[in-house]
Amino acid sequence: MNLFSLLQARAAAGDPIRVGLIGAGKFGSMYLAQVPRTPGVHLVGIADLSPARAHENLARVGWPVERAAAASLDHAAKSGTTHVGDDWQALVSHPAIDIVIECTGNPPAAVEHCLAAFAAGKHVVNVTVEADAFCGPMLARRAAAAGVIYSLAYGDQPALACELVDWARTAGFPVVAAGRGHKWLPQYRESTPDTVWDHWGVSAEQARIGGMNPKMFNAFLDGSKPAIESAAIANATGLAAQSHGLSFPPGSIDDIPTLMRPRSEGGVLEKKGVVEVVSSLRPDGTKLPYDIRKGVWVCIEADTDYIHRCFGEYQVVTDPGGRYMCSYKRWHLIGLELGISIASIGLRGEPTGLARVFNADVIATAKRDLAAGEVLDGEGGYTVFGKLVPATASLAARHLPLGLAHSVALVRPVAKDQLVTWDDVAIDTSSAACRLRREMEATFAAREPEREPEREPERMA
Repeated sequence: MNLFSLLQARAAAGDPIRVGLIGAGKFGSMYLAQVPRTPGVHLVGIADLSPARAHENLARVGWPVERAAAASLDHAAKSGTTHVGDDWQALVSHPAIDIVIECTGNPPAAVEHCLAAFAAGKHVVNVTVEADAFCGPMLARRAAAAGVIYSLAYGDQPALACELVDWARTAGFPVVAAGRGHKWLPQYRESTPDTVWDHWGVSAEQARIGGMNPKMFNAFLDGSKPAIESAAIANATGLAAQSHGLSFPPGSIDDIPTLMRPRSEGGVLEKKGVVEVVSSLRPDGTKLPYDIRKGVWVCIEADTDYIHRCFGEYQVVTDPGGRYMCSYKRWHLIGLELGISIASIGLRGEPTGLARVFNADVIATAKRDLAAGEVLDGEGGYTVFGKLVPATASLAARHLPLGLAHSVALVRPVAKDQLVTWDDVAIDTSSAACRLRREMEATFAAREPEREPEREPERMA
């Protein structure tokens, strides 16, 4: 609360939060649509591989041409306008910029951008959650060592789920599970960019007009993004990944308290304190009513008689025993909400989600039988999908994180549904992303999974 009034005060003082954006694709464009409506924020510069495309997207979201016509970052900083170019190094090093938004969607590049921004003394909002999933804890450590803030992006589901978990724990509730919704059927594992619009819910023409990248959206459909975002939630909250990963149980919002119980109590969880994803489709493909497909949720427990009675008195929706309930946000608005991260960091010095532990990992898994010599094409592509696994299992088996499965050749065959390992690929270990991941593996290899402390439950009569 109060962020808007604080932004107004910064605007009145002529001291806006100064921001640089790397990547002006779909997510970035959604944020760009909101910048002119936000007081106290000045977008100094945009760096994109294609400045012409960035200008097209600015026009699409309604920016007047003159607003993004600054000839240089210096000119933009002095005039209150925005410079568009292709030099991300110049952007992250410019003294006028306070916060860098990494919005490329390219995990290896995102790591390089984040590290360079930290070195330049800039705070970072990392929209490229794929990078956070495979080395977020180390990015957070590097940021802390540089005296800057590293943050997940508000508007994306991980940050929103982290907010719900924080609400629950701050109010004193034990968290049984937390996660997001998804449109899911097992056969979606095999989806490719060629088939994504057949299942997503928009036509290919609608996707084209909206600037929707089929590979990126297929990463949602094939289960990779839910795994990636679940890993980000787990590593930011201390919740665990279950041994089997995600089970995608189908259910409406009102079903969540019944589903998100331990199996011993009739639910789907192998234990309490985990991440999970709820499907909006029944196994036959029909839609469930009042679904959580585009939202996030947290399931909490009434662990005393008094709280149990309160649930009943206030008529909250619970499981049949009245012990479990959920709080939720049904929609997330992606880049349209990113300004919350900017305000939180720029005004309060607080991230909107931060990888604090390494509990969960997302592994490249073969979509089909793959032959030696084939080149992996990352999340949402034709060769692999992402599977959530406990970090300890991933480290023990030397699994290859999905975020590094980009333009990497196989040196031996990998069967369909088999998890890829480091030994299966020829990979450039000198890249910044690979070095940081190897450093993280060495750091966490001998550690037990970490969890945020919960209060000791009292026995119910």
